[in-house]
Amino acid sequence: MAAPVDLELKKAFSELQVKMIDTQQKVKLADLQIDQLSRVHKHTKLTQAEISTLPSNTRLYEGVGRMFILQSKEEIDSLLTDKQKTVDDKIKELEQKKVYLERSVKEAEDNIREMLLSRRAH
Repeated sequence: MAAPVDLELKKAFSELQVKMIDTQQKVKLADLQIDQLSRVHKHTKLTQAEISTLPSNTRLYEGVGRMFILQSKEEIDSLLTDKQKTVDDKIKELEQKKVYLERSVKEAEDNIREMLLSRRAH
């Protein structure tokens, strides 16, 4: 009877190990994406601050591909504001995903602990 229990535990541990490795990779990827999006957010904030100091009649150009398009100061400002909102939303989404991943690994660990405790009780 000990052999089936050992096989079951071994299988559960191997599944947990695979899940842990996969989750750790996903968490690292989410961290990298959050860092990159934070840099984009900081860059747009600095750009917006610089543009706000310019006079309203200043000619501003938006980079589109390999060309530049003349835009008004208000249009550039609204584009930067939209970009900041998008980046903030993506950061929140990634942080929620990270929390979910960490919680799922913890639940898997708890399940294995319960399995071990129930085996010892028998």
